[in-house]
Amino acid sequence: MKLKYLLIAITVCCASSMTPLLAKTTEQLTIIQNGENVGTLVGVTDGRTVEVDYWVDNNGRGPKHHETIRLDRRGIPLGWRIQGTSLMGGAVSEDYSWENGKAKWSSQADEGEVQADQPKLYVVNDASPWASGVYARVLLKTKGNRLDVLPGGSMSLTTVKEMKIGQGKAAVKVTVYRLEGINLAPDYLMLDRKNRLFAKFSGKSVVIRKGYEAEAPELLRLGSELGVALVKERTQKLAHNYSQPVRIRNVHIFDPVTGELGALSTVVVMHDRITSVLKAEEDNNPPTDQVLIEGQGGTLVPGLYDMHSHTSLQSGLFYLAAGVTTTRDQGNDNSFLLDLLPRLQSGEIAGPRVVPNGFMEGRSPYSARYGFIPETIEEAIEAVNWYADRGYWQIKIYNSMNPDWVEAIAVEAHRRGMGVTGHVPAFSNPDRVIMDGYDDIAHINQLMLGWILEPGEDTRTPLRLTAMSRGAYLNLSSPKVQKTVQLMKEKNIALDTTAVILERLMLSRAGTVADGDKDYLTHMPIGYQRYRKRTFVPLKAPEDDDNYRKGFEKLLETLKLLHDNDIQLLPGTDDATGFTVHREIELYVLAGLSPAEALRLGTLACAEYLGKTADLGTIEQGKLADFFLIAGDPTRDIKAIKKPRMVMKGGTVYFPSEIYQSLSIKPFASSPPLVVPTRKATGE
Repeated sequence: MKLKYLLIAITVCCASSMTPLLAKTTEQLTIIQNGENVGTLVGVTDGRTVEVDYWVDNNGRGPKHHETIRLDRRGIPLGWRIQGTSLMGGAVSEDYSWENGKAKWSSQADEGEVQADQPKLYVVNDASPWASGVYARVLLKTKGNRLDVLPGGSMSLTTVKEMKIGQGKAAVKVTVYRLEGINLAPDYLMLDRKNRLFAKFSGKSVVIRKGYEAEAPELLRLGSELGVALVKERTQKLAHNYSQPVRIRNVHIFDPVTGELGALSTVVVMHDRITSVLKAEEDNNPPTDQVLIEGQGGTLVPGLYDMHSHTSLQSGLFYLAAGVTTTRDQGNDNSFLLDLLPRLQSGEIAGPRVVPNGFMEGRSPYSARYGFIPETIEEAIEAVNWYADRGYWQIKIYNSMNPDWVEAIAVEAHRRGMGVTGHVPAFSNPDRVIMDGYDDIAHINQLMLGWILEPGEDTRTPLRLTAMSRGAYLNLSSPKVQKTVQLMKEKNIALDTTAVILERLMLSRAGTVADGDKDYLTHMPIGYQRYRKRTFVPLKAPEDDDNYRKGFEKLLETLKLLHDNDIQLLPGTDDATGFTVHREIELYVLAGLSPAEALRLGTLACAEYLGKTADLGTIEQGKLADFFLIAGDPTRDIKAIKKPRMVMKGGTVYFPSEIYQSLSIKPFASSPPLVVPTRKATGE
């Protein structure tokens, strides 16, 4: 009997030494966005179980949920449960488990199961920043730091550098890593010497260990440096510049003036300008000392515009791959954008032309953390002049701005030769901001809320989005609607529509692929695919789903009403992928415009609004070479614009297939045949 107990004791002891349990620890991190603390991340590890609380409140929005993670001895999750709410308040309920050779999962996006003899790394759908630390620790123990993951795709970890964060005795040695393969942009994270998550940073957001919040600006600077270096490296590989003329043969040219395709033609470009547009029969013997691109009977379309963008380091390549060559930046970190613009203009970093607008917000508990938040009207006027001195095109006003300040801001902006755009400030209405000096209104919901909301309702909250379900009952013939439409006509007010974002918010449903995502989503990294298959608005009652759908139908009817009244629609997305630009233009067609009308709005009409028609908007001799090549006829099928084969911006050639491969995206179309002359042919 004693021998039996001795054997048991030895077995337990050995098992314990093989799989040591972790001591109970609590790790606290602070979430900082645009310089302000907006949330917390707390992880409590007890043995191999981790309890994580994630809470964010930024401009009235943010995920709030609890996670329970069970780890094996290698740190691979055997179970991962998440309960709470997502960005816009939609319910989150995700569950993953591995047991007896089978992995099972269910989330907003999907559910499934696979046979797996060993636990596999699962990519969480509703992830908190804690997940990046879990992934990184597993990848560090994997050969090549690369691993196939569930439910699909692969993930990789690259060591970037070692450094210290903090001052004096509080300084912590960390290693910086780049995590790629699950989202559209890489994540940068720091692990300490015990491989605990010290920080995660990307864009304007930092998650950092509590007590080190003062180091957030340093992390943002580092993230910017690393991001710039990565994009510069990709630009050098993906941007094709030639010292010889580039001759694009056998193409039809879409003319947004007539809305028609021309006969087969040849377009010749030297450096950044179109030098010739020839009939195909005039080009039977092309020179051998020029770069030849064979259009194969496809269509050249003038470069697309996104009139509601928020420029990032990563957005440039996405836009170019989609044929978007000009954007209007509707609000950004001022120092970031002013540093980025000359890099874009010089070609150091690939991206579209950017027309910058200066962001102004009022102070409130819901303030967005961009641009300037003036405390007095005098400070607001100073901010207008700050933007004017730096060449900004418009002032953009946001939700919390004092409505009584709008007129003075507009007067000063117009005096300085700038326009005014933006949201309708809370407790104001579209008619008032038009009379106060707006030149265009940002977002179709900001316009329609003036017809939907009751006096006193607060649009600084997510109500500015969720109230769109009331559009189901809106009468577009009502006096209040017709009054605003007439006022827009009289004052020549445009609308920056961003209908695609409203479609995403109102019609996205858990476990399904929304109509706006169907044409591209399966090509994307697995994390992004799953992110798009979720509910973004809370459905609290059985009728909510139907109201959102009918509300969106009313939104499309509103687009047609405005177009029929000669009110300019500016296609914008509030996104940065380019795919949504295609969908925004497609939504115009679904609203009742012809493909040619919609495409004109996405090309020449934007150039007209921005005052750029001397150089852009059409494909003509002497103009800047901004256009893209597709295989089909977009005047018959607007979806043809979704598969660019070649894009030219200022004479630089990009092949979307190359760009997408570099971004872990499956290409949508092949590159056209290309012949580059030898040195002998060019006489070099």
